[in-house]
Amino acid sequence: MKRIGVLISGGGTNLQALIDAQKSGILKSGEIVCVCSNSASAYGLTRAQNAGIPTKIIRKNADCGGDLDEFSHKICAYMKEMRVDVVVLAGFMAIFGGELLKEYADRIINIHPALIPSFCGKGMYGLKPHEAALEYGVKVTGATVHLVNEVVDGGRILMQKAVEVHDGDTPEILQRRVMEQAEWIILPQAVENFCAESENK
Repeated sequence: MKRIGVLISGGGTNLQALIDAQKSGILKSGEIVCVCSNSASAYGLTRAQNAGIPTKIIRKNADCGGDLDEFSHKICAYMKEMRVDVVVLAGFMAIFGGELLKEYADRIINIHPALIPSFCGKGMYGLKPHEAALEYGVKVTGATVHLVNEVVDGGRILMQKAVEVHDGDTPEILQRRVMEQAEWIILPQAVENFCAESENK
């Protein structure tokens, strides 16, 4: 069974989807062994603690003096300490690179709230992809699970799911629908597939 480390920044709804998938048996080839947040106030930490999962807070400014390399090093060191095989970014709002990206090359999975290559890349996080989708007038948006590389949202796509855009949608309403109808479904499925395939290699 693959050991999964999850990185979060906020409410942790995608983390909860992973925890629920583990409990229901959807996620069976991997196990969440730790959760790391770059925000001390992230509610996702409470979700992890409620599920009995070890947590750690590593903040770029407060803990690493604003140094990106040190930030990546500290996260990487924690993942290695917890013997993590696969890193999952579940609403992780910080940019990292360096050691973490190198050490876990082709083993970092991210969920993006749009159908890549639409509404992705630098600065496209949180509500911004949904604002862009509405501004552009698309009738379909969705979510993408992909591997992380040095290009923002540029790694290999693992899974996508489309979600309809409705007349009268606000960015907040659309964000919620994409979460419920796409993100919370495909992230656990993609992580399970990835862990199961890694096991068979």
